[in-house]
Amino acid sequence: MSFNQAELGFDIVIIRLGGEIGIKAAWTRKMYERRLIGNIKAVLKYYDIPHEALNRRFGRLYLKTSQAQSASQRLARVFGVSSVSPALKTTSKLSDIIDKSVQVAGSTLKKRSSFAVRCRRVGEHTYTSQDVCREVGRHVLDTYSEHGLRVDLKSPDTTLSVEVREDEAYIFTDVMRGVGGLPLGAQPKAVCLLNENIGSAVACWMVMKRGCPILPLHFSEDPAFINEDTDRALKAAKTLFEWAMGFPRKVGIVSHGLNLAQIEQNCPKKLKSVLSKRVMYRVAKRVAEMEHAEGIVTGESINEAAGQALHVLSLQDEAAEPFPVHRPLIGLDAAEIEELARKIGIHDVVVQKVDVSEAPLKTEVAISREEVSQAEENLNIDELVKRSVEAIKTLSL
Repeated sequence: MSFNQAELGFDIVIIRLGGEIGIKAAWTRKMYERRLIGNIKAVLKYYDIPHEALNRRFGRLYLKTSQAQSASQRLARVFGVSSVSPALKTTSKLSDIIDKSVQVAGSTLKKRSSFAVRCRRVGEHTYTSQDVCREVGRHVLDTYSEHGLRVDLKSPDTTLSVEVREDEAYIFTDVMRGVGGLPLGAQPKAVCLLNENIGSAVACWMVMKRGCPILPLHFSEDPAFINEDTDRALKAAKTLFEWAMGFPRKVGIVSHGLNLAQIEQNCPKKLKSVLSKRVMYRVAKRVAEMEHAEGIVTGESINEAAGQALHVLSLQDEAAEPFPVHRPLIGLDAAEIEELARKIGIHDVVVQKVDVSEAPLKTEVAISREEVSQAEENLNIDELVKRSVEAIKTLSL
């Protein structure tokens, strides 16, 4: 506990923009910043967080709010934000900076702890950044001399930060790491194949981080859409939409059981997986056309045992042409995917499952393009796709 338990009253949130935004050309940067501001306001509205102003400076946004701590926690999950800090605003007068810094120190430092003062400035002032650090540090030590504080510039327990911009200054101690990436909506929409496994949900999140709004598409073997796998997929979609405030929360559910039955009755067993995926890709392509999306996303990675060898993936991609198939997890292993799932918050609502029985290691290697083409001649592919698209059930979560 700090030695001064008085309410600090942070009144500003410093929102630092992702580094990628800052290096864009002026027009693109402004477009990204406008999109980011819109997404931030959507989050504030959703969580009913009041604010008086949201001001833009180069590389920064400054949110004036009476709920700076709560707002900071929410805004750290907005794509395009690199970090946030609840802060106390004052003028750029050195005496005011010292007074507010001493106030913040009293409410955050612990007895017999170490601290350091860091300062960065933008603009012309009668003092240097070193002057700020020296004077603030001296006044903190003098004011709280009985609490055994000490300065440690290399590894302090607490860093007291001062950011001076022109005629304003901000004092803070906490820097919450943001999710980074590009503002959601800065890139075109993508149709995402979402199943009950961890990988597909992580893939959805990764394209969202690159600015793409998503339309999850779940293929259910149950005509009534009532089964454990569909339930997990919908829970994953709800979690993903918590990262997308202000955007549509729609999920398309496709009845895929009859398609699988046709494939099993008319085609070799070893082709079941690739033929099933090709039908799914064709359905996703139709949905992408209707939704004006510009790509299809899957959670597949290079995994021979799971029927995801490169040559098999290329056979599947043909069915989606001319739409590109994006696989954000292509170079990740299971441990890396699981780590991301925990970060996103979906690890406990979906499962990591690979049905090796449908895609034996040795069998998939023998699949040829000619075999796939011949097998599809025994199926009325157009009818399967047409029936699936017409029966899509759209849910708003």
